[in-house]
Amino acid sequence: MNRLSSLHQSSGSSVSSDARASLGRDLILTADDFNRIRALIYQHAGIVLAEHKQEMVYGRLAKRLRQLGIRHFGDYLSRLDGHPDNSEWEIFINALTTNLTAFFRESHHFPLLAKHARQCQGRMRVWCAASSTGEEPYSIAMTLNDALGPSSLAQQRFEVIATDIDTEALAKARAGIYPWERLAQLDDDLVHRYFLRGKGSRQGQVRIHPDLASHLSFSSLNLLSSHWDLTGPFDAIFCRNVLIYFDEATQQRILGRFIPLLKPNGLLFLGHSEHIAAQSTVLLRCGQTVYGLPPGSKRKTHGLTTEVKKTSGSPKES
Repeated sequence: MNRLSSLHQSSGSSVSSDARASLGRDLILTADDFNRIRALIYQHAGIVLAEHKQEMVYGRLAKRLRQLGIRHFGDYLSRLDGHPDNSEWEIFINALTTNLTAFFRESHHFPLLAKHARQCQGRMRVWCAASSTGEEPYSIAMTLNDALGPSSLAQQRFEVIATDIDTEALAKARAGIYPWERLAQLDDDLVHRYFLRGKGSRQGQVRIHPDLASHLSFSSLNLLSSHWDLTGPFDAIFCRNVLIYFDEATQQRILGRFIPLLKPNGLLFLGHSEHIAAQSTVLLRCGQTVYGLPPGSKRKTHGLTTEVKKTSGSPKES
């Protein structure tokens, strides 16, 4: 670790209060640097970083700075700020996006999805808007296949479109390979039907069955982008444990864009710590953090009154 003398040498001047805050570290993150990081991640990903997240930010970005041979966070940020086409943006965003997920997380949603699937006519289409490393969209696909019957895979009766801003998480999702321990809470029959056990170098791992995986597509999508490269309408949209990291204006804008993408009887699934205010004139509560359009709705986005709050826990720290 660098001490006071090395900090003097690197700065060429007396040690500032910001530099003193970095004592015991090999990199220097000033208060101004941290505020720039907060502004940049908000502008590009909509994430609101709280003031007490400075230690977390240091921990997540320090490895990248060391790889690049950069000691000052300010120098790293200069590579990003004003250079929107720099490929480093992808690494920056990935580093500040944590993906905490599990198979059939918030299990109360999946029976409602299954019931909805059995009532739908034609091919079932679901968008998972924050797919992380894939556990959620694969859980959706398993639920749809079980609800629609044993021939649903062969007859292509459903598809799941999975997107996320984190490209590293998406790569893991596409691979569909997980440690055996991730299945500990799943029913044995479910594991037998939808997973393949690894052998040799893959021992201790499982892979999603290719027949199920063929019904999913994964792509990168930033919910803040002006254009979403996907086509509705959808029978259901999952956007769970994401909105609580946006400010109110961003929440309103994203929810308003979901509505035209829902079928008239479509469902919107939010996270356990998110809800839409009861005074909403567009979306009606259909279950625990599940919302739908009123009968006969024309899916207008105006008049949407939302209040998405974090009520308990911290499903995804950013």
